[in-house]
Amino acid sequence: MRKLPLLLVPLLFNLLFAIASNAQDKIELFGGYSYLRPAVSLSQTIVCPVGILPPCPVITTTTHPNLNGWELSGTFYAGRWIGLTADFSGHYGSTQGVSTHLQTYLFGPQVRVPGKVSPFAHVLFGGAHEFLGAAPGLVNSGTTSAFAAAAGAGIDIKVAPFLSFRPIQMDYLLTRFGSSTQSQPRVTAGVLLRF
Repeated sequence: MRKLPLLLVPLLFNLLFAIASNAQDKIELFGGYSYLRPAVSLSQTIVCPVGILPPCPVITTTTHPNLNGWELSGTFYAGRWIGLTADFSGHYGSTQGVSTHLQTYLFGPQVRVPGKVSPFAHVLFGGAHEFLGAAPGLVNSGTTSAFAAAAGAGIDIKVAPFLSFRPIQMDYLLTRFGSSTQSQPRVTAGVLLRF
């Protein structure tokens, strides 16, 4: 009775090794620094002139702050070239003294050319969440959610069998806050783990 389980140990080890070697480079996890320059619209009420009753006029200005943050993504490759990506990012900063946060949740296909130097491209769709801090006279402070999409490409350089460095990934990020469309560049760099 005890010999049967001992005979199964090498068999199970070989089975697990075969599964692991067959699944090599099927899953990629990326994490890194991200820079975003979004279009942020600030709607502020102006002080009503003497003799004019409220509501006072609202002035809307659009600024392009420099936001720093992070990006995390995971890609599962069903084949050698094509995979499905889930991408999450958060960018933080301020514009005209107003605290600004922009987060994205994107999903879509990614295509890569496997190798020591591995270029890739993706098209992602999902949502974005924007937070504007409170400021005197600011009408549109608070949080809003909107549609988002990204199209971009990058390059990974393999430094170990399971580890790659991503020196650059550039995306064209499109959001639709309010009734207008915003387009902005997103640049990312970081580390990629392969399983």
